[in-house]
Amino acid sequence: MLARIAHDLYWLGRNLARAEFTARAVEAVFQAEVQGASDAMPSVSFGSSGLLAMLGDDAERQRSDSAEALARLTLDARRPGSMLASFERAREGARTVRDVISAEMWEAINTTTLSLRGGGQSGWAVPAGPYLAAQYIKQRTALIWGVASRTMLRDEAKCFLDAGGTIEVSDMVLRMLRIALPRSEDASADGHALILLQAVGGFHAYLRAVTAPPNAHPVARFLLFERAYPDSVAACADSLHDAFATADAGPRNSKPVLRVSRLVADLDFQRRALPDGAELSGICERTQQELARIDGDVAERYFAGATPGQDRR
Repeated sequence: MLARIAHDLYWLGRNLARAEFTARAVEAVFQAEVQGASDAMPSVSFGSSGLLAMLGDDAERQRSDSAEALARLTLDARRPGSMLASFERAREGARTVRDVISAEMWEAINTTTLSLRGGGQSGWAVPAGPYLAAQYIKQRTALIWGVASRTMLRDEAKCFLDAGGTIEVSDMVLRMLRIALPRSEDASADGHALILLQAVGGFHAYLRAVTAPPNAHPVARFLLFERAYPDSVAACADSLHDAFATADAGPRNSKPVLRVSRLVADLDFQRRALPDGAELSGICERTQQELARIDGDVAERYFAGATPGQDRR
C-alpha cells in the first residue's frame, strides 16, 4: 500500500474517533452541569474547563464560561479540538482515499460534515445545542464505523483505519483519566468518576463488570486494564497490536509491533501487580507517552513517503 494512502486512512480513523469521544465528553459534562453536579460536588474537575485542558486549550479555559466552552467544542471550525474541525479533517482525508473506502462510507462522512458545517439541525442554537450536537455526532460516527466494518475489505486499508481509531481512543481515555484522577491519597475525584464513565460510554459496561461503586480508583482500573471492555487502554493496545501485525509484512522486525507488544505486556503486569487503591496517574502519563512513541514509530515505518506536514492533529 502507498504510504500516502496508509497515512490518510490512519488519520481518518483518528479524526473520527476524536470527534466521537469529544462528543461523548461534551454530552457527559453538559448533563452533569445541568443537574448541578459541579455545584453539589466542588471536587468535580472533569467539567468544561477540564475538557478544554484535555484538548490543549489551557489558556482559553481561563476566560471561557461553561456554555461558551461547550459551544466552541461543537461547531467552531476554527478550534482544532471541536467536533466540526475533526469532521472537516476526516472529510478531507476520506476524499483522498475514496477509491479505498466504500461509497457509502464517503457519503456518510460527507453528509455529516456538510450538516455540521451548515450549523446543524434546527434547535442547536438554544442552550441545549451542544448536547444535541453531541448526540448527532455519536449516532453518525457509529453509523460510519458500522458501514466501514460491513463494506470494507479486511485488508491493510482496514487495518490502518482501525489502528488510527484505536490509538486515538486510548489517547482520549488517558487524557480524560489524567484530568479526572486525584494526584494523592485524596479521594475527592470520586464525585466525577461517574461523569468520566459516561464520557467514555462505559457506564453500563462498568456496572456489569465491576462490583465496586463507581469511585475514582476502580473506574480508573476498569478503563486502564479491563480487556473485556473494547475502549479500555488494554483492549485498545491488543487491537492495535493485531492491526499492525496484520498490516506489516515483517511484524517480527517491526518497531511499532514490538513497542505495542511491550505495552500490552506492561499493562498486563501492572494489572496483576498493582494493589487496589494504588496511584494510577503516573501509569496514565507513562502510557500516554508510550503511545506517542508508537505514533512516531508508525509514521517512520509506514508513512515515510507521505507529504511532510500532513498529520491532521
